[in-house]
Amino acid sequence: MLMPPAFTRLLPLSLLLLAATCQQRKPATVVATSPASMKQLEGTWLSSREEDHGDSLVYRPNTYKFPPSRGRTGFAIKPFGRFEQFDIAPTDGLAGRPGTWTADGPTRLRIHLTEGQEPDYTLEILSMEKQVLKLRRL
Repeated sequence: MLMPPAFTRLLPLSLLLLAATCQQRKPATVVATSPASMKQLEGTWLSSREEDHGDSLVYRPNTYKFPPSRGRTGFAIKPFGRFEQFDIAPTDGLAGRPGTWTADGPTRLRIHLTEGQEPDYTLEILSMEKQVLKLRRL
């Protein structure tokens, strides 16, 4: 049986489009401040400055095996809007400063340190995949 000429021209295009839609998709990244995604963000995150790129800051859980360093900054996102910022202490350890976080849109956290020595700032969540949190500080 012979196929109509229009069909034979459209068949390769149709197969190409079908193949393009069947590609594997990457798992969704956490970029929203919904209760479920905030639960995934809870924990202590330390700067992996070796992986920073431009204004994208990379953080990993404090259990990650970082290369040797003279100290790392970071923060802890805690339940009920509690936050703690970690700065490098004079002895290369961590000095914590308490604060709070509030959702500021679907991908932003507004940070307020209770000491009041530093102005409030915003962390924009760029992505979170495989225990790698990428942020931008605004």
